[in-house]
Amino acid sequence: MTTPLDRIPLAGVIGSPIAHSRSPALHGFWLRRYGIAGHYIPMEVAPADLAAALRMLPKLGFVGCNVTIPHKEAILGIADIVTDRAALIGAANTLIFRKDGKLHADNTDGIGFLNNLRQEAPHWLPSAGPAAVFGAGGAARAVVSALLDAGVPEVRIANRTRPRADSLRADFGARVHVVDWTQGGNMVEDAMTVVNTTSLGMVGKSEFRIPLDALNPRALVTDIVYNPLETPFLRAAREAGCTTVDGLGMLLHQAVPGFERWFGTRPVVDAETRAAVLAA
Repeated sequence: MTTPLDRIPLAGVIGSPIAHSRSPALHGFWLRRYGIAGHYIPMEVAPADLAAALRMLPKLGFVGCNVTIPHKEAILGIADIVTDRAALIGAANTLIFRKDGKLHADNTDGIGFLNNLRQEAPHWLPSAGPAAVFGAGGAARAVVSALLDAGVPEVRIANRTRPRADSLRADFGARVHVVDWTQGGNMVEDAMTVVNTTSLGMVGKSEFRIPLDALNPRALVTDIVYNPLETPFLRAAREAGCTTVDGLGMLLHQAVPGFERWFGTRPVVDAETRAAVLAA
């Protein structure tokens, strides 16, 4: 039985390219599960057309949308309201078209990251020791922000181009320490949380080549890449005895706040949700 609505709410995801996105499968699954008469669609929008598209969407019945590459940073200069966490991270992924006409931008990547770890590794204790993060791009900024908020005492960052890591440290403060990429294998030695936020190891991308021999077997290791589900990075960690968490859950959990705001129901992330997205 569908939920009766005065106006069918529309949402979607904007990017370029966008055909590969699994977000439509995820939101479509939730819309069917909860019997909501809404729609969520992929929308390819070029950077030059982004501002005009966002101003038009509410007039077409859209209540909000997700934004992905290459628009996540540009949104901050277009939105009327930007949350503190989106401003700190320097990117937004979730937009709400308010009834007063204002465009509200938020970043839920950090929420998605933490909730994935808490669901898949409930015994994870952020305060147990340092975290080691590979990468310093937009996803890394969301992850670092979330780890610091969760109580990790120290976050070590290694990035292939050091200036981006130095910039991240400047923004997030003294608990962040930058390590040269060539020394990345050493920074995991006593780390209790280890995260790959780079695209290394993703299907079609270069391999993750930093040696992980020094991993602490008591560490939790996660990769935000989810294609493949078990990356070489995660396989090496599993073989070292670490608890590992794949990146698909981050995609699922980051979508929860937006869906709730747009469609009025807080969705549950469970095995059936994962299966529906993996089958897409």
